[in-house]
Amino acid sequence: MTRPLLIVSLMLLVAGCSSHYYRIKADMLEIHLNKPDAHRVIFACSLDHFEPHEASNLDGHWVVTVHRKDQFRYFYMIDGELFLPPCRLKEKDDFGSENCIFDPEL
Repeated sequence: MTRPLLIVSLMLLVAGCSSHYYRIKADMLEIHLNKPDAHRVIFACSLDHFEPHEASNLDGHWVVTVHRKDQFRYFYMIDGELFLPPCRLKEKDDFGSENCIFDPEL
């Protein structure tokens, strides 16, 4: 791989990862999603049987906070459309789509 192509590939990888990340605060987990063009972001996870939670909008940076527990599955609905961010672990769900998996050990 040529040097310019390698640099561009690394930049795309870093940009993808920075759009979705976690912050641990005591017994809570903040989940961050950068989607400046979104009007409404809903977060759903297996911790509460995928009940929808409205994410807070901070100038296109969306945040949702959940209790930090063991591993759980999650996805987003952005403006009514299913959205799966770049995540390390994924699994197929019962509806033919995928869920991200949060694992506190990773």
